[in-house]
Amino acid sequence: MYDVIIIGCGITGAAAAFHLSRYKLRICVLEGANDVSCGTTKANSAILHAGYDPEPGTLMARLNVRGADLAAQLCGALDVPYRRCGSFVAAFTEGDEQTLQVLLRRGQANGVSGLEILTGEEARSLEPNLSPEVRAVLHAPTAAICSPWEYCLALAETAVVNGAHLKLEHAVTGLERMEQGWRVHTTQGDVEGRFVLNAAGLGAQAVHEMAAPRDFVLRPSRGQYYLLDKSEGDRVGKVIFQCPGPLGKGVLVTPTVHGNLMAGPNAEPVEGDDTATTAAGLDFVRRTAARSVPSVAFGAVIRTFAGVRSATDRGDFIIREAAPGFFDLAGICSPGLTAAPAIAEYAAGLLSDAGLKLEEKPDFVCSRKHIRFKELPPAEKAALVAAHPAYGRIVCRCETVTEGEILDCFRCPIPPRSLDGVKRRVGAGLGRCQGGFCGPRVAELLDRELGLGGRKLLQENAGSWLLAEETKGGHSHV
Repeated sequence: MYDVIIIGCGITGAAAAFHLSRYKLRICVLEGANDVSCGTTKANSAILHAGYDPEPGTLMARLNVRGADLAAQLCGALDVPYRRCGSFVAAFTEGDEQTLQVLLRRGQANGVSGLEILTGEEARSLEPNLSPEVRAVLHAPTAAICSPWEYCLALAETAVVNGAHLKLEHAVTGLERMEQGWRVHTTQGDVEGRFVLNAAGLGAQAVHEMAAPRDFVLRPSRGQYYLLDKSEGDRVGKVIFQCPGPLGKGVLVTPTVHGNLMAGPNAEPVEGDDTATTAAGLDFVRRTAARSVPSVAFGAVIRTFAGVRSATDRGDFIIREAAPGFFDLAGICSPGLTAAPAIAEYAAGLLSDAGLKLEEKPDFVCSRKHIRFKELPPAEKAALVAAHPAYGRIVCRCETVTEGEILDCFRCPIPPRSLDGVKRRVGAGLGRCQGGFCGPRVAELLDRELGLGGRKLLQENAGSWLLAEETKGGHSHV
């Protein structure tokens, strides 16, 4: 029997697994997909928020600022791309300027450091491409950007290194209360544990109702984005927000840690995990983003995508014991990516209060190193290629990813099972051609390393087959 079963391995579940793996516990993480970070975590704004937006006194406010501090430490220790670039909230009207004052006071109450209001002229001296219509901005220098899927993967991998058991493709189908804990039914058998953490994201309401009566309702909200080529990557250096409204923080323009530019999201209610993009939604994003930064060249788009936020009717994170030994970590919408490590700390405290003994391991590992060939000095590149010739063979030209790096990811604690799984680990396919050049070679390496024999190659999740063949009867199968 496990001490703790975590349902879901997005950023919340991964952070919980990482934090709990520092203690002498038996931990199991159940994930329905074939990889970690396959839900909201892989499709969001990639921003670590400063903390001025949440209402003081809420869990969001309390855990945002703490999470931002922890994220900076963790990204450094676990070799995750991270940049503290700061952010602006732009005011276009007198009413917006009043909103900036509200956000300033709110941020100060939440403990956000360095907040200041700048005039439009002062803001444009720092961001020359900011619209001349901007009258003032709230400057939050502690805001940062990161690679969200690499952050999640780093936390999950480190948890596995520290003894946590990750079970992929184990979708939860039911929960059964036992005398000393819970029996969790999955698509691949049952798992038993003393305590359960519900970090199921968009599935959190369904999982909650397997253990307790309904007392919150999930209200999924889809946000659509443009990802622009690196030719637009220097258009702005900070995250440029507009004043928030009832549907969220609004459309933003932001650099990415990979050197691109991103614009979005809109906000629209959807049913379930509907990540389709629409002409109307993307047109709204383009027009609204241009209000902040008119010179953005949307013709340089290399991908559009959508993510779905797991908002609820509560308006705050739902982190509590919902049934004996069963804890919800639900409604983790923005600033969930930022707050995740603080959510994990908070959840550990609840588990301790419920009787779980938290004894620290003397040999806890909190470090990780990832080879990024293109970032190495010339002498180190030469030495690496001399020792391992695969690093001298470029597979992804756009992102300068080598065969050696791709082979490395199959030796990681959580190896990929799909083409997109490789992309998330090493960046092959993230660039201008979106895998058009490197995709076949990556697929060849994936097929070889997984021993698939040319069959069952996946683009992403189950059923996303790359290849099919026709049988004699005219029916296709993979």
